[in-house]
Amino acid sequence: MPKDFKRTDRLGDAIMRILAVAVRDQVRDPRVGMVNINEVVVTRDLSLAKVYVTIVDRESEDERKAAVAALNKASGFLRTLLARELDTRITPRLQFIYDETSTRGQALSRLIDQAIASDRANHSDESES
Repeated sequence: MPKDFKRTDRLGDAIMRILAVAVRDQVRDPRVGMVNINEVVVTRDLSLAKVYVTIVDRESEDERKAAVAALNKASGFLRTLLARELDTRITPRLQFIYDETSTRGQALSRLIDQAIASDRANHSDESES
C-alpha cells in the first residue's frame, strides 16, 4: 500500500507550524505585521520551500510588498531556526510569496453578494408593480 503523504508534504506541514510561531515571536521588523502562512510547498530535492503568506493588517500593495521583502530578508534567520527544530539533513531555503487568493476570494464574494442584493431588489420592484 502506498504512503498517504509524501515526505515533501510532511516537511511542508512541519515548516508551516514552526514558521507560524517563529514569525510571530522572533521577527521584529515593523514592516511585517500580522502574517498568515497559507501553504508551504517544498521541492522534491528539499532545497527550496516556497512559503505562501497573506499579510493581514496591511491595506496597500506597497505595504504588502514591503512586508514580503522583509520576510525574504529574514529568511536566513528563519532558516537557522528551522534547522534547530527540524530533524533533517538538509534545511530548505525559504522563499516568501504573497498569496492573493484570500483577497481575490473576498472580492469575488463581495461581487456575488452585490449581484444577489441587486437581483432581489429588481425582483421585489417587479412584484410590487
